[in-house]
Amino acid sequence: FVIDFSEIENYFEPLKEKLDHNYLNDIKGLENPTSEVLIEWIWNKLKPDLQSLSKLVMWENDVSRVEFIGN
Repeated sequence: FVIDFSEIENYFEPLKEKLDHNYLNDIKGLENPTSEVLIEWIWNKLKPDLQSLSKLVMWENDVSRVEFIGN
């Protein structure tokens, strides 16, 4: 399946606003905001609207990343 990146951006924008420049520990479900917890939280928010979503990859820096492959 192929999806336009702008469509993904539209669904992600409300999450970005909630996460960006905020204290993640205060967000329900992110009380322990490790990269692994964060990517699964994002997955759970995006998947209902993006049924074709199969994997998320989040880069922490040039050499560290986390991948989440959901159901």
